[in-house]
Amino acid sequence: MMKVKVFKIRLQPEFLHDDQHMLDDFLESHQIVKVETAFVNDDNYWSVVLYFDELKITVNTVRESKQTKYTAENDVLSSDEEKILFALKEWRSEKARAQNLPTYFIATNKELASVAKYKPVRKEELLDIKGFGKHKIENYGEEILEILENI
Repeated sequence: MMKVKVFKIRLQPEFLHDDQHMLDDFLESHQIVKVETAFVNDDNYWSVVLYFDELKITVNTVRESKQTKYTAENDVLSSDEEKILFALKEWRSEKARAQNLPTYFIATNKELASVAKYKPVRKEELLDIKGFGKHKIENYGEEILEILENI
């Protein structure tokens, strides 16, 4: 059965992180069928409408482990890693334009920097990077790995 959930992503710094986190958590645990976004200029926020299927939870579901994940907190990137980061940002911008989404919906700068530093080779390795869950990997994993391979 298809259901609908609406999120408000406020751009003010004091709300942005929490609003994004709520959305990420929802995306991780639901099968999204369709996404519609609209920017509300007057109040400076993104309205995100998600159409999703209710997931049938089975008892032996493999849960993604919540161990500490890799993140390039304040690491300085090498020039090779900078090239990778630049390519990832280019890809993210094109993706965001094509899907009519804000770029941070696809991946944050910190997540992309973490990918550039960690250099995963397989989709499973993307799970080790903070910010990458099943949903993000299913949607973008292949393309991200391809970029890493070709640089």
